[in-house]
Amino acid sequence: MDREVKGKIVAVTGSAEGLGLAMVNSFLEQGAKLAIILDLNEQKGKEALKILKDKYGDDRATFYRCNVLNDLNDVYEKIINNHKYIDILINNAGVQDEKNIKKTMNINAIALMEWTMKFYENMRLDKGGRGGTIINVSSIYSYRITAHVPFYHASKYAVLGFSKSIGHETNFKKWGVRVVTLCPGITRTSMAKNLNVWEDKILDVFLEDVKSYDWQEPKDIGDGTVEIFRKADSGTAWLVEGARPAERIDV
Repeated sequence: MDREVKGKIVAVTGSAEGLGLAMVNSFLEQGAKLAIILDLNEQKGKEALKILKDKYGDDRATFYRCNVLNDLNDVYEKIINNHKYIDILINNAGVQDEKNIKKTMNINAIALMEWTMKFYENMRLDKGGRGGTIINVSSIYSYRITAHVPFYHASKYAVLGFSKSIGHETNFKKWGVRVVTLCPGITRTSMAKNLNVWEDKILDVFLEDVKSYDWQEPKDIGDGTVEIFRKADSGTAWLVEGARPAERIDV
């Protein structure tokens, strides 16, 4: 599989800010042909698009307003009609909301699976596709267990298990679509500033606990995602934490 970033079309969900925007920046810096920003927040999406166009040129980035729960089919049709194909899909959109189980599972897990399979079918070599790479964003909390965020843990467990299965080498050899899992460490984003827990009485304990982790900046995740694209085999999972290079993990 071609693992050269230059000339590729990459689409990233939840990319108007935070980790997703950092991923878009890193892929464009490394020569991606086009970055497609997908996000529900239209204002931030347009602001991000302007910044990217000023930096990289008018033809290197575009934005589609997108609710990952409801807009998959419409956005898919727009992408295929306007761009014919994408080489890389990064399912990054996610929430950390221990007060809403369904929202957490639907956005973090169900929507991610649906987006993966929609584009997986388009990429399949046996169905006339070009092959491609799908990177699904899980978390260190897919395998490091705390007592504080059980629903977030469950949603990210689901991402890890699903991605390792659909990305299994048996499937990759048959269909030519690489699926990889990214497990970011705790990163300085708006989500990390608004952490919540299933039981309010233990919030202070959780906030104290996360202080002990190796924090990092969004750019570290952006660069780490490009690194993973270049060297990860299908079905593998990778940790990016504390601004260190991406590391394969056996979980």
